[in-house]
Amino acid sequence: MFDEIQLRLGAFLGVFALMALAEFAWPRRRLTTDKPRRWLSNLGLAAINSLVLRVLAPAGIAGVALLAESQGWGLLNRLDMPFWLSVLICVVLLDLVVYLQHVLFHALPFLWRLHRVHHADLDMDVTTGARFHTLEMVISHAIKLAAVLLLGAPALAVLIFEMMLNATSLFNHANVKLPGWLDAFVRLVIVTPDMHRVHHSTNPEETNRNFGFSLPWWDFLLGTYLAQPAKGHAEMAIGLPEVRDERVAEGLAWMLALPFQKGNKADVSGGSKA
Repeated sequence: MFDEIQLRLGAFLGVFALMALAEFAWPRRRLTTDKPRRWLSNLGLAAINSLVLRVLAPAGIAGVALLAESQGWGLLNRLDMPFWLSVLICVVLLDLVVYLQHVLFHALPFLWRLHRVHHADLDMDVTTGARFHTLEMVISHAIKLAAVLLLGAPALAVLIFEMMLNATSLFNHANVKLPGWLDAFVRLVIVTPDMHRVHHSTNPEETNRNFGFSLPWWDFLLGTYLAQPAKGHAEMAIGLPEVRDERVAEGLAWMLALPFQKGNKADVSGGSKA
């Protein structure tokens, strides 16, 4: 049996290749920055994150789930229910955890400092879905580990959830144009590129909407859903209002240093500018 890392890497590479080809065939927006440099920086950051998480948690989240199951830890390990139902419940609840985590990363100043690295991308394509500060990834990993332990999530549920999260992050950040009728249908069950692109607007009223990564239902139910940006997808500005220099925003060293820069008033998104 392949381990969690191999399966997730295989899914990542497969979806990445598919979306990169789709961006070439059906682009949604005209890119404005140097694509090779952006890709090198964004994917370089993703590689660093993978190495750090591999060192800090070599067993992966699924390994922790196996440990919890063997020890009887967590809520679902104390309940008598069909295995398929516990898997389904855990996948949905873990997605809710990621939604709430995303809201917190916008609401709390320290976390927003880290999350700004993701939002500072001046263009948006499949590589943006892998562009997160290393400390944000470590904190996110810890939150998911805690959720898995509290739930007593089956290892299969964790594996399905992690692969789904990776795949949908690449999909909904991709610069891909879906037909309107298809987008309207797909966004009922999965966050689409047009739905998530609103969240990357420089307009604070739009940045604080559409927090979902995989399932769109939390935005629908909790009042954070916005169907379309005010200026339309072709004209909306992407990124942070205070960071518009491509030479800065798309540099790997700058991304790693951004949360710690002097004079960086990293207030909540929509608050005071840096």
